Amino acid sequence: MSAFFAMGGYAIYVWPAYALFFIVLIADYINPWLRRRRNLRELRGRLARQAARQQRNPSAP
Repeated sequence: MSAFFAMGGYAIYVWPAYALFFIVLIADYINPWLRRRRNLRELRGRLARQAARQQRNPSAP
């Protein structure tokens, strides 16, 4: 088993490559969710500003 983890002397290169791959994979999975939350928050802010603007000036379109 230790021979597997040693990777024939290349473990110093192989395991960080695996770690980086999984970090990127997780980031690619989480990023759209975070972007969606940010977009929804911005949209709610825009809608609130638009509603406040219409309440102050009801004759504006």
